[in-house]
Parts: sequence; C-alpha cells; structure tokens
Amino acid sequence: MAYQTINPYTNEILKTFANTSDAELEETLTNAHALYQEWRKKDCLAKRKQVILRFGALLRERRTALATIMTKEMGKLIGEAEGEVDLCASFCDYYVAHADKFLQPTVIATTSGRAKVLKQALGVLVAVEPWNFPFYQIARIFIPNFIVGNPIILKDASNCPSSAQAFADLVMEAGAPAGSLTNLFLSYDQVGKAIADNRVVGACLTGSERGGASVATEAGKNLKKNTMELGGNDAFIVLDDANWDQLVKVAPAARLYNAGQVCTSSKRFIVNAKFYDRFLKMLKEHFANVKMGDPLDRSTTLAPMNSKRAKEKLQSQVTLAVANGAKVYYGNQPVDNLTGQFFMPTILTDITPDNPIFDTEMFGPVASVYKVNNDQEAIELANNSSYGLGNTIFSSDLAHAERVAAQIESGMSWINSGWASLPELPFGGIKNSGYGRELSNLGFNEFVNEHLIYEPRQ
Repeated sequence: MAYQTINPYTNEILKTFANTSDAELEETLTNAHALYQEWRKKDCLAKRKQVILRFGALLRERRTALATIMTKEMGKLIGEAEGEVDLCASFCDYYVAHADKFLQPTVIATTSGRAKVLKQALGVLVAVEPWNFPFYQIARIFIPNFIVGNPIILKDASNCPSSAQAFADLVMEAGAPAGSLTNLFLSYDQVGKAIADNRVVGACLTGSERGGASVATEAGKNLKKNTMELGGNDAFIVLDDANWDQLVKVAPAARLYNAGQVCTSSKRFIVNAKFYDRFLKMLKEHFANVKMGDPLDRSTTLAPMNSKRAKEKLQSQVTLAVANGAKVYYGNQPVDNLTGQFFMPTILTDITPDNPIFDTEMFGPVASVYKVNNDQEAIELANNSSYGLGNTIFSSDLAHAERVAAQIESGMSWINSGWASLPELPFGGIKNSGYGRELSNLGFNEFVNEHLIYEPRQ
C-alpha cells in the first residue's frame, strides 16, 4: 500500500513514504524484544515515568506545530487538533501519577497461606491504529504500555504517515530507548507476519470491523491476546423531559465534531415525538450555518473529510439510503464552491429497519433522525443494532436518564453530553464494536501479566 500525506483541503500530495522491508521488520522485532527483556531484568519504571513526563512537556511546547501536521494530513480543524494534543499530554500526567498504584501487587485474602498477584509486562505488542485521531489513538495505547514495559510496533493508517512518524520521533526525543515505539510502514501481510512472530505477545486495533476481523483472526490463530475498538452507530436519545437549552448546545457538535469522523459520535438521533419536529428544525439550522473552508483558518467550523475515498463512500451510503425509502430533510448536495473533500451536512429521516443503511455506520457529517413515542421504543430502537460502542441520553431528570442508560446495550453511556474521552474513563464497546478497554486502570491492565505468587500454609 502507498503511505502518503495528501492534504484533503488542497488535494496536494505533500509527502510519500517508502514501505518497510522485511529486513527492517526483523530488525525492529529483534530490538523491541531485546528491550522488553532488558526492562524485565532491571527496574526501569522510574526512568520510563521520566520519559513520559518529558514527552508530555514536548507535546505542550509544540502544541500548534504538531496540530498543524494532523490538520494538513487528515483535515481536522486546527482547534480540534490542538485539543487532541492537549488530551495526549493529559494521558502522560495521569499514567505517571497512577503508575505505582496500578503496578502495586494485589494481596489476596486466603486462610490457606499467603498469596499476591504481581503486575508484570507481557512483551512486544503490535498496534494497528486509524487516521481520525492521529496522535490520540497512538497515545492511548503507547503511554500505558510504555509505563508497564511493553514495547510497541506501530502500523498506522496509510493516509496519516507524517503524524505517526512525528509522534514516534517525539517519543525518541523525550528519551525513550530504541525499540520503545517503532513506527513502520507495513503491508497487511507484514502485519500478519509480525503478529505471528513468537517475540510478539499481543495485538490491538482501532478501526473497521473488516480490519478487526483480519487482525483478530491472525492473533487467534497464533494464540495472541488482542483488543478491538471498532465502529459505532451510537444513539443520541432525547427523552420527553430533556432540557432543551442544554440539548441545543450539544446535539449539533455531537455529530459534526471532526467532520463526523468519530467512532463514538452520535449518528442515530432517537427523539421523543414531543420534540421531533422542533429537533429537526434546530439541527437543520445548525447544519446550514456551518462555515466550510481551510481547516487551518480558525473561523472555519466544518473541515473536509479525510480523503476523496471516504467522501465517495459516504455519498454512496446516503444514495443507497434514499433509494430504499429514506427522506432527505436537509443537505445531500454537492459542495462545488470549494476545493477539497467537503461533504454537505445532511439530515436523513424515515429510515426503516429494512433499509440497508439502518445498521450501517456512516462515518461523516450525516445524521439519521428517528421519532419514538416513549422510553421503551427508544431503548428498543437503540438496541436494534449490531454495534454497541457508546450512546447519549438527554433528560432533565438524572435518575430517569440513568434508568434508560442502564438498559442500552453499550460499552459507554453519556448523560446530557456528547461523547467524551478522559484518561481516567475506560473506553470500549461490545457487540461488533469490539472488546477490551483502553484508558483508565482497565486499559492499563489489558496487557499486564497478573502473576500469582502463592505459598500454602504448612
């Protein structure tokens, strides 16, 4: 595959990267495994924490420069990209502050003797990461595993190689030893070869169901642990007691942030009949008032999509939905007055369960809006999905919102808020949205050997 930086606003090819050779992959595997063994023999935790603190400082020092790399490469608004850098820096603070507690042995109460569980590194991991958050996706797997002592081999998306390399270079500048995080421009066959190698102990992926199935198959075939964060078709449920003033501030951005290219962005708006017409008018007003343009211009409010291919795929999905009975309430018009991969914000209604788009993730600025008459209808509609990543519940009664949230088949629920990511909150889903967790102590422990030490009473 070709690893290229193509600016989705100007359509210019900015840089092309040579594919990794098999010899380079072998060298990386050797170095990473040697580093893992060195870390197992020596207590290097204090040094690793210092590296992460320095890495966080570098992220903050070069915030706008790093954000600009991401903006030019996949198109996100410069303010969104700076926020992504800030979030990555917060991961550094969090994991350094909590590392000793997370790695503390756990004493097990037993009358049969003495028992404790040690927290130990497992070894080299292969990480396959996507383009939509070029720094954040790497940070949330790299930072905790570096603290633990698991070296990472990174295969990033082919359309954001500059961001991946910039991240890896900054890790090295922060003082990480060679092999800690190695960014490689691998083919799919080489990814499989790396996962199968006996020096690799696990794999993690954020991406599509197709990509997840491929990596999970390779990992399973070789008995390697793996975690998957896949797609989402998240519901945004507006109950009959929703606070309208609060709702107006959250709903449009819940769909349009990052040009709608977020696994956990709200894609299905399930609205009580009491608010349905009003909600549609509100959403249309906000969608109609976005300012499309240069994502480096801070007055721009909607960025282009990440690539021509992504825009064409989204258009084909909208066309398919309409061909099968969906109504276009707003949008679905070409953006002819701008260069770049812009997609007009679009609102679809009347999508029935037999529409082929009903259970399909649309990764871009397209909102599907459904009308329901009561909570039970909302819950059943939200759960009528092969996905289960996140969802939002809007209600002025928090107990009411929590009762509904508890009945949604999902890994995460947000109340009166769009999706959010914080280092202390576990991130992950169920069903076809994947398995395993990232961030928080749960993500920290995903690739930790919980080693029982037991001495029976004599």
